[in-house]
Amino acid sequence: MNANDLDTPAVTIALGVMEETIRRAQAYYDEHGIAFRPHIKTHKIPAIAHKQIAAGAVGITCQKMGEAEVFLAAGLKDILIPYNIVGAQKLERLCNLAKQGTITVSVDSEYTARGISEAANREGVEIGLEVECDTGMHRAGVQTPQEAADLARVIARLPGVAFRGWMTYPTTRETVAFFEVASRLIERDGLKAEIRSGGGTPGMWQAHEALPTVNEYRAGTYVYFDRNSVGADAATWDECAMLVHMTVVSRPTQDRAILDGGSKTLSSDGVGGGQKGYGRIVEYPDAVIYAQSEEHDHVDLSACPPDRRPDIGERVTVIPNHCCATTNLHDEVYGVRQGKVEVVWPVLARGKIR
Repeated sequence: MNANDLDTPAVTIALGVMEETIRRAQAYYDEHGIAFRPHIKTHKIPAIAHKQIAAGAVGITCQKMGEAEVFLAAGLKDILIPYNIVGAQKLERLCNLAKQGTITVSVDSEYTARGISEAANREGVEIGLEVECDTGMHRAGVQTPQEAADLARVIARLPGVAFRGWMTYPTTRETVAFFEVASRLIERDGLKAEIRSGGGTPGMWQAHEALPTVNEYRAGTYVYFDRNSVGADAATWDECAMLVHMTVVSRPTQDRAILDGGSKTLSSDGVGGGQKGYGRIVEYPDAVIYAQSEEHDHVDLSACPPDRRPDIGERVTVIPNHCCATTNLHDEVYGVRQGKVEVVWPVLARGKIR
């Protein structure tokens, strides 16, 4: 099938572009001696994760246990879940994962560490723990190197768990100093942070600047890239593999078009770098998707030349602001090579938010 014959809205992935990005990213991390652990929340497709592992990734990163369950069942056995796991139901599932593969999670409190320890010890498994550090995101994470060291000491004394190191997102200018101080503080206890994990697609090509302190890196969006990636100078338009195909279904005025997408098709996340709208229309880059309703994207055409505006029935392709959120809106994506649909991938971890 030709990609242009797909009913809209539909999401296509340019296979050649994606495969080259996977190759180039892995080559960069290999060149600098950094372990690469890609984040699968962007694609949520085990077949793509296997491509990343085949290229040389040391394992994968899953944001939620539901994702990890899908990927472990598909043969991905080394998984980091950089999330605080709290509650009896989740701890039971976490231990079940640890019975089947190598599982590491992040913690930022003694409460969370002890809960995981008690469950793991009871079930006879070992779970790796990384201390999540807030080095600029102001989200989760211990706030100081001293807090990180104190928590590492607690973990080292607990049964059923093993202290693995530090984890942060994103890698910032403060990350190196934070990790270095925390690592020095635990040396007197005979502890070592073997893994010092940073992450973030916007800074992925600068990861070597944090060497040797940051020795593992996580990136997710890179596999497709998106409008925000281009705005962050992490990618070019030609390196964006995800395209959302839509059809113009209305032209109510000279300056307005309506697409058959909307907030249930295209991420409603904003965009940085002085750009506007909810995505870049490849064929009409001066057009602005200025608003969304559930099943409509509202397009301002006023900046387009009068003789270069789409007609009703015309198909357009959109590079989303945020490809990760767009992925989670769709049951399947179409892998395309040279204009032909080569593979249809179910988004198997779609909606796995628990």
